[in-house]
Amino acid sequence: MTEPRVLISDKISQAAIDIFKNRNVAVDYKPGMTKAELIACIGDYDGLAIRSATKVDADVLAAATKLKVIGRAGIGVDNVDIPAATARGVIVMNTPFGNAITTAEHAIAMLFAAARQIGAADASTQAGKWEKNRFNGVELYAKTLGVIGCGNIGSIVADRALGLRMKVIAYDPFLSPERAIEIGVEKVELDDLLARADAITMHVPLTPQTRNVLSAENLAKTKKGVIIVNCARGGLVDEAALAEHLKTGRVAAAAFDVFAEEPATSNVLFGCPNFTATPHLGASTTEAQENVALQVAEQIADYVLTGAVTNALNTASVTAEEAPKLKPFIALCERLGAFAGQIVDDGLEAIEVEYEGEVAGLNTRPLTASLLAGILKPLLADINMVSAPTILKDRGTPFSEAKRDLSPTYDSLIRVKVKTGGKWRTVAGAPIGGQPRITEVKGMALEAAFHQRMLFINNSDTPGFIGALGTKLGAAGINIATFNLGRVAEGEDAIALVGIDQAVPAALQAELKALPQVRYVKVLEFI
Repeated sequence: MTEPRVLISDKISQAAIDIFKNRNVAVDYKPGMTKAELIACIGDYDGLAIRSATKVDADVLAAATKLKVIGRAGIGVDNVDIPAATARGVIVMNTPFGNAITTAEHAIAMLFAAARQIGAADASTQAGKWEKNRFNGVELYAKTLGVIGCGNIGSIVADRALGLRMKVIAYDPFLSPERAIEIGVEKVELDDLLARADAITMHVPLTPQTRNVLSAENLAKTKKGVIIVNCARGGLVDEAALAEHLKTGRVAAAAFDVFAEEPATSNVLFGCPNFTATPHLGASTTEAQENVALQVAEQIADYVLTGAVTNALNTASVTAEEAPKLKPFIALCERLGAFAGQIVDDGLEAIEVEYEGEVAGLNTRPLTASLLAGILKPLLADINMVSAPTILKDRGTPFSEAKRDLSPTYDSLIRVKVKTGGKWRTVAGAPIGGQPRITEVKGMALEAAFHQRMLFINNSDTPGFIGALGTKLGAAGINIATFNLGRVAEGEDAIALVGIDQAVPAALQAELKALPQVRYVKVLEFI
């Protein structure tokens, strides 16, 4: 058997290089290569280990004729063309949990810096001013810390804050009441957190749902004198609105490690009173850099030697024998999960998955991972089939899986139930003719293909609805590609799944919701 070869194209520790050597993986250490140099040699390697400097674009991947795996020492993979890698069958891995402690510690450090105005006091003192009376800080003891996002990093921040004898309240739709009790925080809604917190720290990814979570409107709801800390992602805070609040003193202080545009050589917050900034240093400690380097070396070595997959962004753990059998079910699960995730409108409280028929006898772990990733993706950007189950578990969201050997109608059927706002919502599907199909919504049977954009409507089955719907869509220039209906019985609960070719403006959605027969309207998108 030919010894696998791995290229390391960014700076990495000797200990990580030694992992490859000790496991009989040939390794070449060539940091700082140009793109042309990388393209010239990448065809000789089975694996590629990188940090952030190496750009793995379509050109590099086209030359990587032997490449099987790319491992990123760190969480961000903006420097890797993942769709191109997937198309070429190259697994992309990262190390999402290697810098959690470091990032949490930086958030606590920034909280102290803001509370005691350490940056400004340092600059003043070193300028020879000795302005002892100018820098009158606040104690953190007995204050209330509001944590937005209480996952891996957020829960560590909460633990450290509890050690400072702060009271911790948390807003996180995925955080279960049981998990909140376990980690010692009070689970609250966002408006409650804004009204009560003496300091607010954010630990969520940047998604459409979290962008500007501290908008101008929400900043106005905070307590006078609040401290704002952001060591998570730029774009979570309306920076211009925060600057105004710092100038008026409504926000006492703020400390940011991340900005909407980076590198942040200029920003509306720079120069504002009591504002502290660092240049995205959350993961920048010796220990964190070493941890992610060692982890990525282990992961790549495991894969090239045994085929084991860990923290993959574009695949699940599937053996060569299982792959052909699971392929149509994985395609179905990705879409069912996306459907379920997009109808979680009021916090994710629980998930149930049911496998019926022949699929129940297969390896359902990658199927479940695909479902969970689809459900979580609308709210969590950094999610994949491998990390989804772990993240769900960390957040304490109840999850159950059931298997039944027989399915009443189909050879195999997969049903997903999500609890949101105290109510269960259900969608089921089956591979029919090798293609994923929706076979049930809210317990109502139908058969519908997944369309790239779909209109999901829950309505009462009364005359005039279909005509009114078609008229409004036609008037808006929206073409209907597919139309599928399901109902309980004449005059009772019904659903419509409408494949459409154009986007539905918010104003039209409001018009559809106002129809007398309509109970619920949602535009679903499937990539």
